[in-house]
Amino acid sequence: MPIDAAKALAAEPRTGEISWNSKDVQLYHLGIGAGANPDKHSPATDPDELRYTLESRLHVLPSFATVAGSGSPGVISSLSMPGIEVDLARVLHGGQTLTVHRPLPVTGTATATGRIAAVYDKGKAAVLVMRTEVTDADGPLWTNDAQIFIRGEGGWGGDRGPSARLEPPAGEPARTVERPIREDQALLYRLSGDWNPLHADPEFAKVAGFERPILHGLCTYGMTLKAVVDTLLGGDVARVRSYTTRFAGVVYPGETLRIRMWPGEGAVRVAVSAVEREDAPVLADTIVEHT
Repeated sequence: MPIDAAKALAAEPRTGEISWNSKDVQLYHLGIGAGANPDKHSPATDPDELRYTLESRLHVLPSFATVAGSGSPGVISSLSMPGIEVDLARVLHGGQTLTVHRPLPVTGTATATGRIAAVYDKGKAAVLVMRTEVTDADGPLWTNDAQIFIRGEGGWGGDRGPSARLEPPAGEPARTVERPIREDQALLYRLSGDWNPLHADPEFAKVAGFERPILHGLCTYGMTLKAVVDTLLGGDVARVRSYTTRFAGVVYPGETLRIRMWPGEGAVRVAVSAVEREDAPVLADTIVEHT
């Protein structure tokens, strides 16, 4: 069996230094669609977008944590940890949870420690929980948990793990926004460090079972958080405390995201779908916790 759960869980954590600067932050923000004016009839940049794109006003959307320092130790490098030997074409990002301990600085140097926090047997697939904890000189910055599905690697009789499914939000959403995705969005987003050819190479995408390259799940993740922050949190990125989602379906560049929001006390429930494919689910079981 390519996955040895006991060996993976017992492996020594991988620790490395990561750093980033304002250019990295700006590139990430552009990669998730920042800078666009929601008014398609206006050629001018929306002034509110300058907080994502202009260095003199820059703040950092918390989901930047998924790529800071090129995400090191990243998902792909984690797939080569002891006890894990898998075919990249079988790998899908199943879910993501980010906990923010304090606002992310525009420029920083920190220590990232990555390990396999859990291995679950879902029958037809294995699920790895890859945890990355990041600290700097002032203490903890963020914790990332990536849930990685590896098709065809389950069935050894291991722990199935907890269910990520939540009861659907009640009633109609309080706010709904739509966000178009550029045809070259995946090519731009991958410059922040996710080089998986699934998002760029048509031949690789076909081998993986897709008609063409798909958008990075974490790009959709970032676009969605930005929409919630801009729509319900007054554009204040510092209010975000945690953000979790389950990747329920793929997105193709050129499509439009429909983002539905149900605000509550200290949290926003979110559901995201692809407009052009009859609202096919994209993100589900999504919660943004905030102050």
